[in-house]
Amino acid sequence: MDVNNTLIKQMPVSVEAEQALLGSIIIKPEAFDQIGGMIKVEDFYLEEHKHIYSAFVSMYTQSKIIDAVTLVNALVEQGDKDESGGIQYISLLADSVPTVANIKDYARIVKEKSVLRRLITVCDEISKDAYDEASEVRMIVDSAEQKIFDISHNNETKEFRHIRDVLQNVYKDIEVRSAEKGESSETKTGFSGLDQKLIKMGKGDLIIVGARPGMGKTSFALNIATNVAKATKKGVAIFSLEMSGEQLVSRIISSEAMIDSKTLATGNLRPEDWDNIADVASSLSGCEIYIDDTSAITSTEMKSKLRRIPNLGLVVIDYIGLMQSTSNSDNRAQQVGEISRNLKIMAKDFGIPIVCCAQLNRGTESRPGAGKRPTLADLRDSGSIEQDADVVLFLYRDEYYKDISGAEDTEGAQDSANTAEVIIAKNRHGEVGNVKMGWIGKFTKFRTLESDMIQNA
Repeated sequence: MDVNNTLIKQMPVSVEAEQALLGSIIIKPEAFDQIGGMIKVEDFYLEEHKHIYSAFVSMYTQSKIIDAVTLVNALVEQGDKDESGGIQYISLLADSVPTVANIKDYARIVKEKSVLRRLITVCDEISKDAYDEASEVRMIVDSAEQKIFDISHNNETKEFRHIRDVLQNVYKDIEVRSAEKGESSETKTGFSGLDQKLIKMGKGDLIIVGARPGMGKTSFALNIATNVAKATKKGVAIFSLEMSGEQLVSRIISSEAMIDSKTLATGNLRPEDWDNIADVASSLSGCEIYIDDTSAITSTEMKSKLRRIPNLGLVVIDYIGLMQSTSNSDNRAQQVGEISRNLKIMAKDFGIPIVCCAQLNRGTESRPGAGKRPTLADLRDSGSIEQDADVVLFLYRDEYYKDISGAEDTEGAQDSANTAEVIIAKNRHGEVGNVKMGWIGKFTKFRTLESDMIQNA
């Protein structure tokens, strides 16, 4: 075989390890089971080796017998080798193996060299982006950080674990929960009625909060964010793609200090209001809440920023429809599908729950009576949101669909205006159903009504 030594010197590569790895499979095909999930075709440097390993993978997938003769035949059928040249090189590979017992070591060397080559390639791309200055500096930096992270993350290969090993971890977790009576072992929304049904906001969960505009989904998400920050003392990141950070904090102050949002906007405050604001400001200052109000942010940029937050416990995104996709597709459904998948992966990577708001289709408003209550089919833009989410919550208020100004000021109308339903449409950890909650519109605040839980019909 002719090998271009000049090219080999330009990139990290071990031709000997590649040859020994392929030769080991030729000598002992069952050894492929030990490295099949660890090595990919692109991990080989020489094209000739890529073709041979690709043939291995194809034959293994089809449960074909692998030996020198069948391998040469497969290569000839692929057009990669003539029969005489194939036999000669396959024999060379088999002769290059010191011992098949070291196949995992050969695979490790091949993988490490592949990672180094990808790192060099990515560094070249980063350098080119920096020289071109075609994007904003922050986007170039975020992109560079993401590319390096992807190499590190994708390099991780997990093996099967025996159930006895997993059982030990689960048993320890159950012991901790039992000792703590469930008080601090999981991330709670802070609304006891809702938490009873949800059971938890688990590590790696993507939680979608869907509603029509004006239903209070931003307020609901902010209430959860504040509750978690106070209860856990962990970092809570809020991405606000629609409202500014100042508007967001004004809403939080209104909810926490129980001051009419209109009063805050006009500045017509009473002395006791100032006292309440001071108390709330002092309390919130001690919370690890981080706000980013960048418009049209991508999931890649979010990841980059979240890595800088210590002890991260929760992420809130308002809302998915305003996020920007990195996909080249013009199809918005495909873009939103890519975004939702990235958010789910992000939740899993960081091991924290992500609460993401989503708009609903207008179809809910055209349905009569109680039929206006949203369903999973009403999620806007993409069915992937429903598929990727671990929990889907919908907010519903009768008041939203009533002409309050024309209604009589009766006790029933007042009750309707002060209540809301949280519809649990999907829940991987517990039951689905409805939870009735209090809604105080002027304070943009939800509150628990534990006695008013509606059982799912």
